[in-house]
Amino acid sequence: MLEVKNLKVSFKTPNGLVEAVNNSSFTLAKGESLGIVGESGSGKSVTSLAIMRLHPAENTLVSGEILLNGINILNLPEDQMRHLRGNRIAMIFQEPMTSLNPVLTCGNQVTEAIRLHLRVDSTEAKQRAIKLFNEVQLPRPEAIFDSYPHELSGGQKQRIMIAMALSCDPEILIADEPTTSLDVTVQKTIIELLHRLKAERNMSLVFISHDLGVIHEIADQVIVMYKGEIVEKARAEAIFTTPQHSYTRGLLACRPSPNYHLKRLPVVADFLNNKHQTSNTIENIRSQNAYQPGEIAAHRKSLYQQQALLQINELCTWFPTGGGLFGKKKDFVKAVNRVSFDVFPGETLGLVGESGCGKSTLGRSILRLIEPTSGGVNFDNTNLRKLGKKDMREMRRDIQIIFQDPYSSLNPRLTVGDSLMEPLQVHQLYENNTKRKQRVLELLERVNLPPEYFNRYPHEFSGGQRQRIVIARALALQPKFIICDESVSALDVSVQAQVLNLLRELQQEFKLTYIFISHDLSVIKHISDRVMVMNKGEIVETGDPDDIYFHPKNEYTKKLIDSIPKS
Repeated sequence: MLEVKNLKVSFKTPNGLVEAVNNSSFTLAKGESLGIVGESGSGKSVTSLAIMRLHPAENTLVSGEILLNGINILNLPEDQMRHLRGNRIAMIFQEPMTSLNPVLTCGNQVTEAIRLHLRVDSTEAKQRAIKLFNEVQLPRPEAIFDSYPHELSGGQKQRIMIAMALSCDPEILIADEPTTSLDVTVQKTIIELLHRLKAERNMSLVFISHDLGVIHEIADQVIVMYKGEIVEKARAEAIFTTPQHSYTRGLLACRPSPNYHLKRLPVVADFLNNKHQTSNTIENIRSQNAYQPGEIAAHRKSLYQQQALLQINELCTWFPTGGGLFGKKKDFVKAVNRVSFDVFPGETLGLVGESGCGKSTLGRSILRLIEPTSGGVNFDNTNLRKLGKKDMREMRRDIQIIFQDPYSSLNPRLTVGDSLMEPLQVHQLYENNTKRKQRVLELLERVNLPPEYFNRYPHEFSGGQRQRIVIARALALQPKFIICDESVSALDVSVQAQVLNLLRELQQEFKLTYIFISHDLSVIKHISDRVMVMNKGEIVETGDPDDIYFHPKNEYTKKLIDSIPKS
């Protein structure tokens, strides 16, 4: 149905041509699911945009053939290509919030495509849109029709994008990272939805992801891309049982495995550098790098014999939702509700739950970036809630946070060096800027970044590099305690493995204590000494990572674990 032959995509830049895709060839049969997997920058999205012919012609060179039922769409005039988009080939873009127009209602955006392609009036277009909303299992479809994107959750926005892509009955649907950054429960429902729609409509599906676990759930055939080239192509089962290319084995190995307690996650570079030979299976590599059972028990025993570093007692953070006028009862959203726990020196306490459960609010309430409503926060024998602004600012030397999105937490107008020197200047550490700069260069080296990055700006770095910069900034004041708020959730599995390894190395070197917040139980189980599960502002289960993962007691925890892709 779709045949891509020797596809080559290059971009014109001030420094010459940059080759993003090089001689890629693959086919897609009617009703088949094709998974395209690889790290960011491997050429996955560039390939899909070339199929849709959405690259700007003025700075892109595309060659080769893209045959749709035998017709080379690269040779079609733009008006014919516009007719194919939506009617024959449709695409779900990676980030639904930026793909949806924030000033138009969701219904308006879906009916626009229907009116344009199917030439129907507004009434029929609305009926079709609401029918599509029902088909993608959106709650209250009539209300959502009149809602704006910011009023919906991430999973609901992604369903709007799917409805829009399906609105004109395409023969091929391209889904570009449709589950990235979504909770595992939402991710599972999106995958199940795409499975069902594909079967009902006899559609072909191209599913792009950097997560091999997700690809395993949905694809019949898989192609693996690395640096713009297809390095492996096979049936999905063969890719997962007998991967041939070292890069594929690296991608499979760097995902945390629930069956092993690894000292260090394997990374893609290990395999590309022939550190692990072809004869070594991924399971063998993991078992060679695993802690012995006695080591873990001894470590945790020593942790919990100490006095707690952080004590949280009946902490509440409530937000008013209106009311309170003329004697009406005031309503509250109980984002954090009567939460109590201790954290011990050198411990990593994992905090897991879906978006909206209160994880980030709890982390920020501990630091008083959000003022709690009631309850106690004692850190190192100091009641943080009784401190004035000046004393609290001093205390933040010892308590730091790594935010979820490294790009938005770095000032785009400051160089990396200035961003890292700023906390040293605010807290008047070291005698002068020369010594502060020397400290910053040491920090960059410690997070595996070269000293020449000192004068570069955030936009010049990849996501993984920006996350390393944010980690370096958190370390600048030599804190005792760091809250990692979804600090690896948006990273490729390979970069995620590097950052998790780095966090563990730094913990051992600087005797750090972490609260590690995530919606990914596989990651939480790998890095944590103890796990707390949070739902609707409350802690519903606490315990050993193995007990939580393999023998959950709470129904909500069971639902989270059942949603994890089994790769």
